[in-house]
Amino acid sequence: MSPHTHDLDASKHLIQRFFDTFSAGDVDGVLDYLDEDCLWWVSGSVPGISGSYTRQQMRELLTGIVDVYEAGALPISIRAMTAEGPRVAVEASSCAKLKNGRLFQNTYHFLFELADKRIVNIREYSDTLHMYETFVAP
Repeated sequence: MSPHTHDLDASKHLIQRFFDTFSAGDVDGVLDYLDEDCLWWVSGSVPGISGSYTRQQMRELLTGIVDVYEAGALPISIRAMTAEGPRVAVEASSCAKLKNGRLFQNTYHFLFELADKRIVNIREYSDTLHMYETFVAP
């Protein structure tokens, strides 16, 4: 195995651990993976969800969101992962019942940028209409 391949494998392993931590509802653990200057961008125009978030803003958003799930977390399952250079692309899905009785079941594409074994940028694409209907709509 070449050193470059090992680096890509290590990057994919880091992202797998990130999603394991996220799926457990461990907000502080999730933040431990993020660089101090990390930006997490969420696609769409869903009020209170879409847009760009700093690490501190993600703490606030994630702390509020984990409380809406019956199980206290949103499990995200990785379907496929591709790594190239400092970037890892992930296709994923989620399914969780909310305390209000609604079911949140979404599909995602995440693009992670890494530096020094830390996540420095996240771009999250998902079904924003379903997100709106589940979390925002009356």
